[in-house]
Amino acid sequence: MPQDDPRSGQPLSASWKPLPERGSARKKKGFLRIYGWRVYALPIMVVLTVLVLVNTATTSVPSTAAQQPDRPVQTRGVPVDSPWIAAEPGVSENPAKPADVTVPTAELPAGGPYTQTGRGTWHVIPGSGPKIGTGRLYRYTVEVEDGIDAASYAGDDSFAAAVQGILSDAKSWTANGQVALQRVDSSEPHPDFRVSLSTPDTTHRADACGFSITYEASCFRRSMHRVLINLSRWVRGAKAYGANTTAYREYAINHEVGHALGHSHVGCGGTGQPAPVMMQQTFGVADDYVARLNNVPGGDQGAVPADHRVCVTNSWPFPDGH
Repeated sequence: MPQDDPRSGQPLSASWKPLPERGSARKKKGFLRIYGWRVYALPIMVVLTVLVLVNTATTSVPSTAAQQPDRPVQTRGVPVDSPWIAAEPGVSENPAKPADVTVPTAELPAGGPYTQTGRGTWHVIPGSGPKIGTGRLYRYTVEVEDGIDAASYAGDDSFAAAVQGILSDAKSWTANGQVALQRVDSSEPHPDFRVSLSTPDTTHRADACGFSITYEASCFRRSMHRVLINLSRWVRGAKAYGANTTAYREYAINHEVGHALGHSHVGCGGTGQPAPVMMQQTFGVADDYVARLNNVPGGDQGAVPADHRVCVTNSWPFPDGH
């Protein structure tokens, strides 16, 4: 209850008009009235921005696919029931990083001359063939790199006939009734894969087979849908096959096409047994040698154990014809 003011005889009461505020307080309230919640949010946003920038600067950024070594896409292979192959993703022949490994059986044998460097482009050899086998159909072209001296491989028609003959054989990939193969030519713009005779320097390119272990090899490059058959190997073969260049060529085509169909490397099943076609017989038929080449940084580690097994050469996925 208000008390009387003895000077005026009137009750004391609060003024209806507040006292004027001092300058700094008035400015502060005016600033808050204009900017409201932003006054408090802005410092927080600044702090968060600084933290994000610091974290970005100190965190390593993953490499893009183009910076990574060729590691083929993980796709299952066609169903198989043969002990000679494995239904796993295909992989490159060479490890991703340089390795100082010496394997005498992996060296290129002496032999005829071949073109070291081509143009890095390929031409499709005209011609096509019937569908061979049943099951999922894979269409393929046969190609030769431009700039190769035809004398080293007996010409385009000879190479195409060899490839088609190998893949049409009853012991090749169509034997189990789950894969069909058909040769097509340039009229088919998008074949499932291309079998391409290529010079060593072209296969050595980082976007092809690479040359990390410094032994000549063929490969399947999934990003190109291309089986690259190394001309030096086509001409000279491999030490494990000795003078039997024909058998080595059968192996090379079947092995690399096996990668195109989704199959992975395997080791020897037992000493004295025929080597699985997906064993890296180009480098030898002894697991210890193959394991030495694979078990390096970036290689196909663990695919082949160093178990002292030594097989004998074998060119076919289904050597018994079924």
